Amino acid sequence: MKKHYRSLSVLLTAGMMAGALAGCGQSARMTETATSPSPAESESPATSSSPAYYNDVQAEEACSEPVTGSKGNSILDMFGSSDSSSNSTYTYTPADYPDVTIVPEYNTESYDKPDENGFFLSQGQPLSTFAADVDTASYTNIRRMIESGYSASDINPEAVRPEEFINYFSYDLNGPDKGEKFGVTTEVAACPWNAEHQLMFVGVKAEDELDGELPKSNLVFLIDVSGSMNSENKLPLLQKSFKDLVDNLPGDGTVSIVTYASREEVILDGTSMSDKKAIKSAISKLSAGGSTAGQAGMEMAYEIAKDNFIEGGNNRVIMATDGDLNVGISDPDELERFIKKKKDDGIYLSVLGFGEGNYKDDKLQALADYGNGNYSYIDCESEAHKVLVDEMSSTLVTVAKDVKFQIEFNPAIVNAYRLIGYENRVMDAVDFNNDKKDGGEVGAGHEVVALYEIIPTGAKSSIDLKYQPANEQIPDTGSDDYATIKIRYKEPDEDTSKLVSYVVNNEKFTDTPSDNLAFAGLVSEFAMLLSDSDYSGTISYKDILKAYKDIENTDDYKDEFYNLVRMVEKRS
Repeated sequence: MKKHYRSLSVLLTAGMMAGALAGCGQSARMTETATSPSPAESESPATSSSPAYYNDVQAEEACSEPVTGSKGNSILDMFGSSDSSSNSTYTYTPADYPDVTIVPEYNTESYDKPDENGFFLSQGQPLSTFAADVDTASYTNIRRMIESGYSASDINPEAVRPEEFINYFSYDLNGPDKGEKFGVTTEVAACPWNAEHQLMFVGVKAEDELDGELPKSNLVFLIDVSGSMNSENKLPLLQKSFKDLVDNLPGDGTVSIVTYASREEVILDGTSMSDKKAIKSAISKLSAGGSTAGQAGMEMAYEIAKDNFIEGGNNRVIMATDGDLNVGISDPDELERFIKKKKDDGIYLSVLGFGEGNYKDDKLQALADYGNGNYSYIDCESEAHKVLVDEMSSTLVTVAKDVKFQIEFNPAIVNAYRLIGYENRVMDAVDFNNDKKDGGEVGAGHEVVALYEIIPTGAKSSIDLKYQPANEQIPDTGSDDYATIKIRYKEPDEDTSKLVSYVVNNEKFTDTPSDNLAFAGLVSEFAMLLSDSDYSGTISYKDILKAYKDIENTDDYKDEFYNLVRMVEKRS
């Protein structure tokens, strides 16, 4: 695992000055963007999406003053990752640490990801099967790290999930035809990091008859108010985020609030969405303290959701936490078993992650994956607005559940293939037709993008089979299609799946890739570099920065991506 500890000055300052958070991505860019303008000639993105952390220089200057913290487990206490109730204090000064290169081991963040997908021969294994994933938490969490001063070597490779990087952004995808659930966009072009290979783009866009509106809804806010949430980028940011959501909710439906710390508590039960003042007042009064009994809180939240269930409506628990569950269920496998029992009631789950230092990404991802849910990481107010307001219908309304993809590759055209990312969502081929096997949930208007790196049949790097007859090395399938895409899904209130399929024919190949494929390729390159991929080929951060300038259709979020790559490149 790659992990370097930050200097003591940065560590102390980050905890001491968390209350100075003023927006997203400002301070980290302060010293770097001044000398290196963005593609828009140093024009900052209008929508910023990262927290204002202190850079190394600012941190060292700030640490010239004494720092007061709890004595004993002081570093953990300052970061809110300890539930110690000690009131004794000790004043630290720079003189206490003349050499700041040795740092106590404070970071207890946890991540878990299977080994990276490798290549499979189309002739022996033509089927690639995986569950849909519309989560974006990995990208925003890594953005938080980069904005706070991490170099590439500081980032845990297991925190990098390429599909969540790719799916954070919007693409120009075909919408579904009338009466259909999905629209599909496909394209094949040369692979930018390996000249002998090709890159296949698969983009799926779900129907959005809601047009951004929320139907009659039963929402339960499940809020972690334990001691570990007691820092500015946790509970206070959470409160601002939920109040912003409440301001934008329609009046048709109910809101309930369940909190959990040492014990669970029902703050509101079935309050009308139109009573925004009462809901926001309840959120404002929340305070952090105690241990983290997440299991009891989840039990209560689902019980309240069931009591207020709306037939044919949108029933959802929105869980907000740093994931540091230390009472009751804490193991990801236990979480899987627990949450699977709850999802059959027609109640969906949204998971919102907050904070740093003790962040438990593995637990939150397990909750979302197994609970008919989606998973986002909130690092600032603008990201909360993006997830909960701008993308309200796609985040909070499921239009297709248990969505699975199965791509069958034609060995006459594709010698071998590799799915980029989705390691946590790969399925056995036989599970595609098994309605008892879970897939992913897709919201109204949601986009799901997958990339495949392809070795063309006949290429110098193609893999030959020693014991196959020579005339069977390149099988004659009677088709020049690249692949056939099958999508299996269930309606939100049904248990029997439906199947649709689309063909990727040879007309999808292009010498000049669209902005869709070009940008998705750059994002996957960035993810591969950050995760020490075995397949990153010849790419570098400078290559990504250069190629980005050729993309015509950009936006604030894509410009921000450029800035993140530039920050990492300068620290490399």
